[in-house]
Amino acid sequence: MAFLHCVCIGVLLLPWFQCCWGKCIFDKVQRSVKVVSPSISKQNLGHWSVNETARNYQTLITGSEDNSAEHSQRSKRSDRDTFPDPQPIRIKTWIPRESPILSDQEGERLMAAVNEAIIKVSSLLSVIGVPDRLLLNRDINKYCKFIWRNSNTVNYMKCGRANDNYRSESCLDVTIPDEHLNGCFIYPHPDHPIQNVLKPEGAGVPDTDFLLYVFTHSTDKCRTESSVLAYAAHCQTDSVGRPIAGVMVICREHLSVERYTHDHFVQTVLHELFHVLGFSKELYSRWRDCSTSSQADEDCWSYGHVTSTDEMGEVRLYSPAVIRAMQKHLNSTQSDLGAPLENKDAGSDGLSSHWEARVLQGSIMTASLAEPSLVRIDPVTLAALQDTGWYSVNFSRAQSLVWGDGEGGQFGSVSTCHNNSTFFCTGSGLGCHYLHLHKGECLTDQFLDGCFIFKPLANASECWKEQNNSSSGLEAWRGEIFGSDSRCFISNLTRKSHSSSSQPVAGYCYRHRCTGINRYQIQVMDSDWLDCPAGESIKVPDYQGFIFCPNKRLCEFSDLTHTQTQHSCGTCRERYRDKIEEDATHARLNLDVTTVSTLSLTKAEILMQVVLSLSAVFSLLPAAVLIYWKCSSARGRVHAAIEDPYRLELATTSTRTAN
Repeated sequence: MAFLHCVCIGVLLLPWFQCCWGKCIFDKVQRSVKVVSPSISKQNLGHWSVNETARNYQTLITGSEDNSAEHSQRSKRSDRDTFPDPQPIRIKTWIPRESPILSDQEGERLMAAVNEAIIKVSSLLSVIGVPDRLLLNRDINKYCKFIWRNSNTVNYMKCGRANDNYRSESCLDVTIPDEHLNGCFIYPHPDHPIQNVLKPEGAGVPDTDFLLYVFTHSTDKCRTESSVLAYAAHCQTDSVGRPIAGVMVICREHLSVERYTHDHFVQTVLHELFHVLGFSKELYSRWRDCSTSSQADEDCWSYGHVTSTDEMGEVRLYSPAVIRAMQKHLNSTQSDLGAPLENKDAGSDGLSSHWEARVLQGSIMTASLAEPSLVRIDPVTLAALQDTGWYSVNFSRAQSLVWGDGEGGQFGSVSTCHNNSTFFCTGSGLGCHYLHLHKGECLTDQFLDGCFIFKPLANASECWKEQNNSSSGLEAWRGEIFGSDSRCFISNLTRKSHSSSSQPVAGYCYRHRCTGINRYQIQVMDSDWLDCPAGESIKVPDYQGFIFCPNKRLCEFSDLTHTQTQHSCGTCRERYRDKIEEDATHARLNLDVTTVSTLSLTKAEILMQVVLSLSAVFSLLPAAVLIYWKCSSARGRVHAAIEDPYRLELATTSTRTAN
């Protein structure tokens, strides 16, 4: 009896294993980094002047140059000929000398993820390219003992005496090679042009707009924060504030852990890249509007403050493209609908570099990342990157953000999230994750402010994984089918021949196929394809109980799949209509009824499976207890009682019998 009690505790703790991965410590890391910008005495980056750079960022945002009468058409033509159009950002990686030697498997796994993430970013962001070669700046406060600060002198803000202890530049314990850096010079006399070369100019990095130093190591931060796969910071900015170099630290111990897939690492690298490229609270004050400059020689004006606190005390990011993206996403005409920032990891300034999880759950830029299939490169995040003023964004590559779609400007508020709805849940029931790719449990976490949502179960929750068919044969009497086209449905279905009583209402996996926008059919084991009207519930021949058909979830978004290899377009619903109607016609003409046979096991095989399963759970119990204590502050308690999370909603829907 004591053994069974331990097993039960171990089983209840299994969902806690998923809580401790994907944590982001970007803000803490970025605060520790001294960012180097061009000194006042240097008004160039790759031979660009400040005004030239600003003018071309204006061209980037507006698509045309200023029409000021002060500038002739000949001057404009000359500018167009001199400076290229925006191009996909060129991110080059550099492995620092400090990096340990990786095994072939570690190296291949690392670079495959980094390269894929870089390709994705380049497909999303374009920038006025750095001509010729990228040269980084040296910190004058490091190599210089004192600076000429008399503005009337020839060598104003130049170095007058060298620091004898100066060796090189570094960022996050990575030494920046001298060949990547500008030279530095000493001017012994304030009004004399003679200079002494302290460090010669490096060769620079050709064809590069952003230089990423990839450092793989088991650092103190990696060891202290076991859920951190990687962290990063930008180290250098150009004359208009755009980050041009940064360091990404990959925690080496995770490269050999099978639990973290290639997609996990790609997603993590993407998240950190978006941070270092501009989605950072340290850079909010440098975001710029280049759309209304009145003169081509005039600098783009700074927003100054893009964040403010709303009437509910929520800190939001208010910038033009972000407001438009939020209005479109929530289907709201509210003129000041900013995107809320996370409050749980905010600093003393109240700011965070992450979206509030209650409102933008599933976004690539929330503070804690979920499974890769559940995370989206969403339009709101891309809008924020456009509002930096440094990038032209390809919104056609955005992925649909399903969470809160069309729910109105008050969606996600703490005052309303405790009501049972299509996105939030109450109690501790079992159901479906809102993307319906996974079975779920009604839980909360440290970023949800007490709101509850259906989170994927930790063990075999994916409906789209055929291998999740267990050897117990439970799927046979529940009618479940696991496979690439299977999705999670709220149900209490059970075969009439199996039991006289129906099973508890929970999430179960059945096949589905689209027959139109928000129209689909489902198939349970040994059944034909059955129409499943959105928002209603149906009965299935030879089964007792019902299946609830979710509304505005399935067959609504063309990019809602179980992989991250596809991107959608900003007008995916419009383009989706033609495709889905074509698929529906094809489905009607080629009805494919698949019969799945139940798995037959001998008594000995069943006994062996039970013994092995119990042994595995018992052996994991010490680790489960340890992780419980590490994660207990980030999860709601797992209750044994099962409640019907859709009770209120189902009471207002009709029930049909499918023939």
